[in-house]
Amino acid sequence: MTLYFLIGSQDLYGEETLRQVEQDGREMVDSLNKVLPDHIRLIQKPVIATSDDCRQSCTEAQADRDCIGVVVWMHTFSPAIMWIYGLQILRKPILHLHTQKNEKLPYDSIDMDFMNLNQSAHGDREFGFMCTRMGICREVLSGYYQNPDVIEGIRRFACAAEAVAFSAGLRVAMFGSNMRDVAVTDGDRVESQIRYGWNVNYYGIGDLTDLIAQVGTEQIDSKMAEYAGRYDCSLTDLAPVREQAAYEVALEEFLRRERIGAFTDTFQDLHGMRQLPGLAVQNLMAKGIGFGPEGDYKTGALMAVLCRMAQGRPGATAFLEDYTYDLTAGQELELAAHMLEVCPVFAAGKPRIEVHPLGIGGKEPPARLVFDGIAGDGIAVSMVDMGDRFRLICAKIRLVTPPQPMPALPVARVMWQILPDFGTGTAAWIYAGGAHHAVVSTALDTEDIRLFAKMTGTELVTIDEHTTKAGIEQQLALLDLLARRG
Repeated sequence: MTLYFLIGSQDLYGEETLRQVEQDGREMVDSLNKVLPDHIRLIQKPVIATSDDCRQSCTEAQADRDCIGVVVWMHTFSPAIMWIYGLQILRKPILHLHTQKNEKLPYDSIDMDFMNLNQSAHGDREFGFMCTRMGICREVLSGYYQNPDVIEGIRRFACAAEAVAFSAGLRVAMFGSNMRDVAVTDGDRVESQIRYGWNVNYYGIGDLTDLIAQVGTEQIDSKMAEYAGRYDCSLTDLAPVREQAAYEVALEEFLRRERIGAFTDTFQDLHGMRQLPGLAVQNLMAKGIGFGPEGDYKTGALMAVLCRMAQGRPGATAFLEDYTYDLTAGQELELAAHMLEVCPVFAAGKPRIEVHPLGIGGKEPPARLVFDGIAGDGIAVSMVDMGDRFRLICAKIRLVTPPQPMPALPVARVMWQILPDFGTGTAAWIYAGGAHHAVVSTALDTEDIRLFAKMTGTELVTIDEHTTKAGIEQQLALLDLLARRG
């Protein structure tokens, strides 16, 4: 993946100045490429000194499928009218880097030549005005380009831009449809593709059961060996585990064949399957495949996208569901679990494979992974369809070690506290329409979600240590007013 590095100047300065601008840009690009993720590279384009230069570079950026966005910097003054046509072409994420080649002023020797060459303070304001006048969404990052906080800002932009590019080609499979009579997990699939590029399609469960019937003993044995290397298992009857292994082999073949990056199922539409997919889905999520239960395609797709954004970072990212509370005053905790599908990336220790009856779905007792969750700071992100627009709700949470054992609970469990406190945080989530499904991450934070929301034009509500009930109600009222005004 690449980011184009566009440097603004003008042709009035002469060839010598433009050569210096190009050289300075090359040194900056070489420096930044050493600190960007290995799979993302900055590519310097020729210095933009005329409208034709701008149109050429922006056209190339838009046409290059490997280009996920552009970084723009005005080394000198660059008259912004010459940027209009190119900016009208460009629809990829833009990072306006407001920086300088030099960190400090050469106080003893500074003269007008130096001033004319190094006037980002001048040129970037000109460029910024034109972007604002044209209503162009972009991220502005200010500071010396070698400062750690600026480097981190560039990294975040690159990861978010890559996630947006990944999102634009994401295919999502729904085995069955949305869980009957459930509202918050449903959504406009056509609008999802218009907004995010998600190609979401229904598939009959028969498409999967046909593949399950074709899974051979050697394939199941290979999957069982994978489980043995990852998980503890003391079961004497491995038949339920082998059933899940067959499901995973079939799912992997289906996902590969259909080029699917996220999927959903629903326990109301699993005709022909002996168990609900549990261990199979848990293991696939651990490999970065997005999943949403009960037909929740939005959560499945969002999980796949956020896993892509988080790649290479320490921490865990996957789907979780709000389930039940410990309401001890002042120590309130949420237990996030699911009837089966909790991803083992959240495991504090080595997960155990267990088989237990399931009080829903009418199937045989399924194999699943059981474990206690990790501790640490994280976020919970929910996407909902408000009818006229999508909304992301992002809450800061603090994952905690379960305070007591839960030996009778036959599912994985993750526990957390929501910020700023239980009463305010949960009320804000409910006021905003947040779903009972979310993507939880200890690898990403609210800044990452802000960037993704900005790049995709998605409404964002953030719940954090500064949230108040009055403030969230006022924010939501303003968002609704803006939506009604179009």
